[in-house]
Amino acid sequence: MRDTSKNATYLYLQLTLAFSAVVWTLIIWSGHLDMGFGSVMPAMMWCPALAALITCRLLRREPRSLGWRWPNGRYIAASYLVPLAYTSVAYGAVWALRLAGWNSEFVSSVAQGLGLRGLPAWASFTLGIVFMATGGVIQNLSMTLGEEIGWRGFLVPELAKQMSFTKASLVSGVVWAIWHSPLLLFADYNAGTSRWYALSCSTVTCVSLSFMLAWLRLKSDSLWPPALFHASHNLFVPIIFDNLIRNTGRTLWYTTVFGAALAAASPLFAVYFWMRRA
Repeated sequence: MRDTSKNATYLYLQLTLAFSAVVWTLIIWSGHLDMGFGSVMPAMMWCPALAALITCRLLRREPRSLGWRWPNGRYIAASYLVPLAYTSVAYGAVWALRLAGWNSEFVSSVAQGLGLRGLPAWASFTLGIVFMATGGVIQNLSMTLGEEIGWRGFLVPELAKQMSFTKASLVSGVVWAIWHSPLLLFADYNAGTSRWYALSCSTVTCVSLSFMLAWLRLKSDSLWPPALFHASHNLFVPIIFDNLIRNTGRTLWYTTVFGAALAAASPLFAVYFWMRRA
């Protein structure tokens, strides 16, 4: 096979589909993401990386072409803070509009789980969140790196050789959303609302995030900012903010990665990055 960007893209997508289909089948068969005590999901998230590495091998490319260089510190800072920013906007709006309550039980469990006797509850909770926001990101990075080696390490640069930044961001975002859809439609990867509603909201969010992730990858010439961004998103949304809310009836239609709040807030940030595409 000739090593052209188009051929490389097709080969990568075919391999990603083949590897992912095996894991999709197992999860859909069981009906649960946490099958195998949660050990299958890391395998799922590393399918794009495996596809990228084998594609490089078949095309006789060096693995360093995936963007392993360490970037300027401002890209690392942006990768960590931007997910916190749009999540705060989304969930802040949910609380302001009284679409959700405050989960005081989670606050108490974090404070008690720290086990520091004599420390005020607010101090224990704050310290617990700090540990989540540091150690949790590192833990998440071990899984999100698998996706980002493939999606942003390999796919986005190849698309950028063939089309504009706008099209590359849009195409990679749609592919990323489609990759999540089998588990959303046929397993329990959703918040319990209508599956098609969840798919619509999560697709908008995935495409919006893809503009930010593509910008960070191409601007920094490194896959580490997208990997950290993805890890930060997976920490602040499902682990911290989703646990801070209390369901008051229709809350799940607005929160989580399958709700309207992130689908409304993330495009605003995507537009900002798109305006800086030059």
